[in-house]
Amino acid sequence: MPQNQASLMKQKRFLPYFITQFFGAFNDNIFKNVLLLFVAFAGVGALPVSSNLFINLAAGLFILPFFLFSASAGVLADKYEKSWFIRKVKLAEIAIMCLGAIGFITESYVILLILLFLMGTQSAFFGPVKYALLPQQLKANELVPGNALVETGTFLAILLGTLGAGVIASADDAKYVAAACVIVFALLGYISSRSIPCAPASNPSLKFRWQPIKQTKQTIAIAKADPTIFKALMAISWFWFLGAAYLTQFPNFTKLHLNGSESAVSFLLALFSIGIALGSLACDKLSNHRIEVGIVPLGSLGITVFGALMATSVPETMSNITSFSELIHYSPLWPLFAYLLLLGASGGVFIVPLYALMQQRAQVKQRAQVIAALNIFNSLFMVGSAVLGIVCLSLLELTIPQLFLLLAILNFLVASYLFIQVPIFVVRFLLWVLTHTMYRVSHKNLHHLPEKQGALLVCNHVSYMDALLLSAVCPRLIRFVMEEEYANTPALKKFLSRAGVIPISATNRRSIIRAFNQVEHALEQGHIVCIFPEGRLTPDGEIHPFLRGMDIILKRSPVPVIPVALKGMWGSYFSRHKGKACQGLPTRYWSRIEIEVGEPVPPELASTAMMQQKVAQLRGDWR
Repeated sequence: MPQNQASLMKQKRFLPYFITQFFGAFNDNIFKNVLLLFVAFAGVGALPVSSNLFINLAAGLFILPFFLFSASAGVLADKYEKSWFIRKVKLAEIAIMCLGAIGFITESYVILLILLFLMGTQSAFFGPVKYALLPQQLKANELVPGNALVETGTFLAILLGTLGAGVIASADDAKYVAAACVIVFALLGYISSRSIPCAPASNPSLKFRWQPIKQTKQTIAIAKADPTIFKALMAISWFWFLGAAYLTQFPNFTKLHLNGSESAVSFLLALFSIGIALGSLACDKLSNHRIEVGIVPLGSLGITVFGALMATSVPETMSNITSFSELIHYSPLWPLFAYLLLLGASGGVFIVPLYALMQQRAQVKQRAQVIAALNIFNSLFMVGSAVLGIVCLSLLELTIPQLFLLLAILNFLVASYLFIQVPIFVVRFLLWVLTHTMYRVSHKNLHHLPEKQGALLVCNHVSYMDALLLSAVCPRLIRFVMEEEYANTPALKKFLSRAGVIPISATNRRSIIRAFNQVEHALEQGHIVCIFPEGRLTPDGEIHPFLRGMDIILKRSPVPVIPVALKGMWGSYFSRHKGKACQGLPTRYWSRIEIEVGEPVPPELASTAMMQQKVAQLRGDWR
């Protein structure tokens, strides 16, 4: 586990919350799956309806509260102090589980169905406050690792709850064991919630009226008000659409195509859940502990690739497998197992930045209501997933691997759409991977880069990689002023234009005027603009006099000026160390370089001479 994730698990502002949400998801799955297993093995006449109808009713009754109560839950979570609200929800869970225990002991399946609806209601009220609490308790740079841990905990809770239900249902006096377990786990969740620190109400003046339909419409309208948030919500709901489709089909897929038993179903579920957990944890490391939207389309592409590979790696003929041990030792299935694990990992990479982005972008006073809208859409998409399964498998008579292949194709369309929406961020993420693979890159004082407002970066110019290195490490998009000759290269012109590159030609007066106008507009819009004031690559590794373009920019747009120093790039293949850049073959590999950011300088104090001195001081003797 990365250091910042491990440190969060030691913090009182996170650990009690993590344990509480873990036991919530765990107990949900214990209760639900024990009930379904009891139903599957119930004697003739024990059920009021057929077992198939009962199971479908159970699934519907658990999801229905998310439609009915999510909007109200979002309003209440914004209105009241969140740790208090969580404790009230957990007390309700204890009460529901006490009734559930009575239902298990008396084998009253009608009561258990009603309680399943109440469990769904409790989960619907817990969902908005669960995610709205995180941005209040965590720092901005902890939001991605925090969400990674939450998603890891959630899917491990689902896995362990499903496996635990099997153990409980097969125990002697199973109904008494189940009754005791659901109460104990509910109590543990409540006890941990007692230690969650206070999280003040986001909007205490909010008026609450019991108007579910009207509130649902208002909640959805709030989510739609910000296009970025709404797209994130749709992408998250699509993930749950896929997850529901895979998890629903695993039992029949294992039975019909792998000749496996219940243990094999659990094994596939474990691979999928562990994959999501590993992907969630890895996402934090890959995104450098920041909200990196560019990783989302890549995660989606991974879902498509590994989903398709899994669907097409099912052996045409299976040997006569009689035990779980034989199944996992059957080598033709090993690629399928690997693809399933990587499918889950891709899902983890896909989902974590979206949750963090949604939490960060949502207005503080409406954050829980935005998450409530997410729960509504999640439920709709999961119902849609069930409908797709019925249509494809029953009406169209597709096989389950063919359904999995269809899901991969549909997801490819989603991945393509996501890439079209954020191509710059995808490329920037790939640049981060590329530059951090080619070099051992370290950063100092990146916190000096502003989170929102406009600023002018001034940096020494050592190599053709400089802009790529800076773009990769800055959490925000940087608009570079670039020599027109390179910016207008036919193969790159359209992309660089979309990336916000500002072309300039020192020998063309009209180009200079146009560039300064673009810089002024970009700074007024709150963008970060970067210039290399030397105007050319250094021929000897030293910092040469800064040109007066910076003074003209500041006269028109008085914004903070931030010095940046690149260290260690002199002597690289992309520098003029050999007289000309990119000459011959590279002679240095895996070089150590550093990017250091200085304190912002107010515009009225900044001058070319001063900023050259500051960049030189930051760089020191390390060329």
